[in-house]
Order: sequence, then structure tokens, then C-alpha cells
Amino acid sequence: MVLDPRDLLKSRMSAAVTPAAPAEQVYVALGGTRAERFQRLQIGGFGILAMILLIGLADIVITRAQETEANSVPEAAPTVAASETSAPSDPLADAGVVPDVPATPTPAAADPSANKTGDVPPPSSVPNAPLQ
Repeated sequence: MVLDPRDLLKSRMSAAVTPAAPAEQVYVALGGTRAERFQRLQIGGFGILAMILLIGLADIVITRAQETEANSVPEAAPTVAASETSAPSDPLADAGVVPDVPATPTPAAADPSANKTGDVPPPSSVPNAPLQ
């Protein structure tokens, strides 16, 4: 014996019907009406087409990026020959606001025992004092 899902649904609905309810039973299709099924089919079809379109667009973008990378020059060569430039000038010194300072400092005679900054005393040659 094969059970029909509609008969099963009707038997369940009739058990739920109270004596005060009308005798007419309303049949509700499990898949919805024909229009609802067609609408779900349309939405699914449009969703699949949108995904195919999105994947195709991403493939085009990736392919163009790879072509551009393959055709680009690894290191761009300068188009203008480099000319020898003089030492950079100091605009404040040129305007006379600050004195002209040479770019390279002149080496001074260094005294190893002299304190250059004047704020830190030289290290003492005495080892650490014993603990008290």
C-alpha cells in the first residue's frame, strides 16, 4: 500500500479540527501555489546567472591584471640623462637668516679623556663599590 502525502496531510488536519470548526477542510500544498513555485524558480535562476556573471567579470579583471604585469617594464629607465648637480644649497643661508655652515664638518683633534658634552662625567676606573 502506497501512502499519498495528501492523504496523510488530510488525516492530520482532520485530527486537529475541533467539533466547532466547519466541516470543510482547506488543502495546503506543501510546495505552495503554482505562482509561488515559479517565483522561487525565477529567483534561483537569476541567482545562478548573477554568480556566473560575477565569476566571469572577476576572471576578466584577473586576466587583464596578469597581462599588464607581463607587459610592464621591470625597472623603468630614466628618460632624461642625469646631470651633475652641485651641493644642495641652504635657502636660509642664502637669504642671510642663518650663517653658512659647511656641509662636511671639519675633524677636530679629539681628546679621549675630554668630556665632549659636559653633562655626563667620564666613567670611573674604580670597580663597583661593595654593598653595605
